[in-house]
Amino acid sequence: MKSFTIREIQEKINGVLIGDTENAITGPEQIEVATENQITFIGNKKYTKLWENSKAAAAIINEDIEIEPGANKAFIKVKSADIAMAQVLEMFVKETPVFDTDIHPTAVIHNTAMIGENCKIGAGCYIGKGVVIGNHTCLYPNVTIMDDVKIGHYNSFWPGVVIRERSIIGSHCIFHSNASIGSDGFGFRPAPDGKGVIKIEHIGNVVIGNGVEIGSNSCIDRGKFGSTIVGDGCKIDNLVQIGHNSKMGRCCLMAGSSGLAGSVTLGDGVIIGGGVCISDHVNVGSGVLVGGMSGVIQDVPAGKKVLGYPAVDARDALKQWAILRKLTRNDK
Repeated sequence: MKSFTIREIQEKINGVLIGDTENAITGPEQIEVATENQITFIGNKKYTKLWENSKAAAAIINEDIEIEPGANKAFIKVKSADIAMAQVLEMFVKETPVFDTDIHPTAVIHNTAMIGENCKIGAGCYIGKGVVIGNHTCLYPNVTIMDDVKIGHYNSFWPGVVIRERSIIGSHCIFHSNASIGSDGFGFRPAPDGKGVIKIEHIGNVVIGNGVEIGSNSCIDRGKFGSTIVGDGCKIDNLVQIGHNSKMGRCCLMAGSSGLAGSVTLGDGVIIGGGVCISDHVNVGSGVLVGGMSGVIQDVPAGKKVLGYPAVDARDALKQWAILRKLTRNDK
């Protein structure tokens, strides 16, 4: 078990130490359930009332919070408790699962595939014709990489990931369990005779940049023609759908159960809340924040914050909701 002194943690996050504790810190925990050998964090003044009854040995707190730690307890004051806690979590990261052999004997690897140095390939993996995998890449059990996929260096693919044919993936990416990359886009049209539907073939691919993280059970469809693109540094939560020919800029964030229809374009640094739906062919400018459960049906200029269904400027949405509440009260 990893263990650190409060001063070792303070040096790591470069905060100001208030008080002291002799207790070894064996991990972080929520303030309500932390024990005397754990550290917690207080990022908002409304949580300070919980500190009095907390058993935690220490807390990382925002520098604008003015409370005392108490006997044999300590605070580390920082500008952002959230960011500092992320640094602390890195100190306590557990070891990843161990491979007994670099390439498991049950893995099926086509003889034309090119595997880089120091790669790990787990049991039941399939690697198809013409695949290229860069150095230091790890495929956990039951990962499928179809034909002609190109993968960079230092990537991790957790169990059940499927990378379909012709996809291109950068370096330093993480794909969590059962993510699906490069499957057919959703393209159908009513048949002329009115007796069924016609499937539209999708012959493009998916291109994923560097430093991308894709959550479990998320799906990114390949382009009808051309590419569906996920830019460098994008982070995609679980259960996210990205439709064919959509293009995401750099460092976009998409929370769980959100989705992009076909041919959506996101600028850089767009943040999309949980359950958001963005209609096809909509352009969302750089730095836009879309509040959770919103429905975006028209273009959004850069830097805006939108909310609601359909999504409008967040301030307008809040005004509309306030008026509706007043009308409801008046009805009573």
